[in-house]
Amino acid sequence: MNVLKPYYLCAALALALVSCGTTQTMVSTPVENIDKMPVKVGKIAEKDLKRWSHLDLVKDTIPGMSVDKAYAELLKGKKSTKVIVAVVDSGIDIDHEDLKPAIWSNPKEIAANGKDDDNNGYIDDIHGWNFLGNSDNENMEYVRILKKVDDGSETYRRAKADYEKDLQEANQGKMQVDFIMTGDKTVAEKLNKKNYTLDDVKKLETTDPTLLQYKGMMMQILAETSREEFDKEIIEFKDHIYDQLNYHLNLQFDGRKAVGDNPENLSDTKYGNNNVIGPEKKGAKHGTHVAGIIAQTRGNNKGGDGVASNNVKIMAVRAVPNGDEYDKDIALGIRYAVDNGAKVINGSFGKYYSTHRDWVHDAIKYAASKDVLVIFAAGNESYDLDTINKYPTDSYDGQPEISNNVLIIGAITPNYGSDMVADFSNYGKTSVDIFAPGEKIYATTPSNTYSYLQGTSMASPNVAGVAALIRSYYPSLTAAQVKQIIMDSGSALTQKIVVGETKEVKSFSEVSKSGKIVNAFNALLMAEKMAKK
Repeated sequence: MNVLKPYYLCAALALALVSCGTTQTMVSTPVENIDKMPVKVGKIAEKDLKRWSHLDLVKDTIPGMSVDKAYAELLKGKKSTKVIVAVVDSGIDIDHEDLKPAIWSNPKEIAANGKDDDNNGYIDDIHGWNFLGNSDNENMEYVRILKKVDDGSETYRRAKADYEKDLQEANQGKMQVDFIMTGDKTVAEKLNKKNYTLDDVKKLETTDPTLLQYKGMMMQILAETSREEFDKEIIEFKDHIYDQLNYHLNLQFDGRKAVGDNPENLSDTKYGNNNVIGPEKKGAKHGTHVAGIIAQTRGNNKGGDGVASNNVKIMAVRAVPNGDEYDKDIALGIRYAVDNGAKVINGSFGKYYSTHRDWVHDAIKYAASKDVLVIFAAGNESYDLDTINKYPTDSYDGQPEISNNVLIIGAITPNYGSDMVADFSNYGKTSVDIFAPGEKIYATTPSNTYSYLQGTSMASPNVAGVAALIRSYYPSLTAAQVKQIIMDSGSALTQKIVVGETKEVKSFSEVSKSGKIVNAFNALLMAEKMAKK
């Protein structure tokens, strides 16, 4: 799941690694004037940062989705219907205090009776289904390709080259993280103080060349970040590197043994279980955060606010491991969501190899036939997706889209201006549909906690929340209409922005099909007009 590539590494640690009732109108300010507004400068207040994606570009000079404005000026007193949003992800903490009211329950299933009451093939699927069973970790898709016989294909050769490159980088990362952790431990022992400060390190006297190196490194780190933040980030980075070596890139590891099915056989569907959290709550961090962006309770002074919390029920579909997802799990997960009433499906995952993309394509087409909108994250590698395939999506190799029910979402930052597109976000004039907030997004994490996370994984559920609002208040509109509304009603900007690994300067209109950022206020206005027609 490369689309979930972590972006928690602080600047200081990165440096250390390198060195060792009225008539409403859309867009209240004309587009030609929006780009002339003063750029927001200085640090954003914490209270605003926690919900910046809900703010308004014109009012706040922060490129949010105008969600607060929509609730205040358009939705107050309006009737709505509950919409089921399926979150296909790593698992969801359905017991979280801020999510529990919004968790979907299968009305046709009797809890814990050990029977398939609704005859859908899944026993006791009360809140969704777990296609990973008790498995958490997996290989990357190109590693699974390398486990097969070399068929001489270009795909196999590319997989081998990527494997060798990533393995070398992971081994280098291990050396770096081990060096930092050893240095931290050594300095702590010398000071006889685990939670030492920058001042403590400065006072450390030594002539030992190794200890001097450790001292300089820790001074550099603690000058840029707090001790608490360093402790958190170095552990996360260590886990990431060791997961790569132990699971993602390990040719001897087979995570599928714990599942018990044949991943090459789509008709083998009797696998998994109903534990949608997963075997360990920590593995559900990503999925819980994604669900929270859509549905955490609004206005309860706990954590952030969901885009559509009072209007949705979240169906949990666990199909994304720590590693690359199987096409089979994604295809069956989409079909499960469709068959059980979801009207919006969020997929914050992805990869750059696919052995059964046709299975997923068929599932997307099935969703289209049942009027279900599917939203995917664009990915976090700074790639131009017009030149490289990311899976899944609705168009490969520049071919026409396979259906009209899919949105591909890039990520923006709260910094209106040239760095508005997140530096990690993939983009593409024909391959990415629209952009939405995806950096520094505050939402639910397991065990009643809340965290800032970032990635196109966060941008996608922001859009899923807007789509759910539209489908909740205007249920007569089709999935294809909702897709078009979101793209057409966005805020069109003509800013010059920086994108990609080479920091290329482009017009914002050139990095997605719509050339826009999502605007919930405008989308709901357009939806009302379209529904009346």
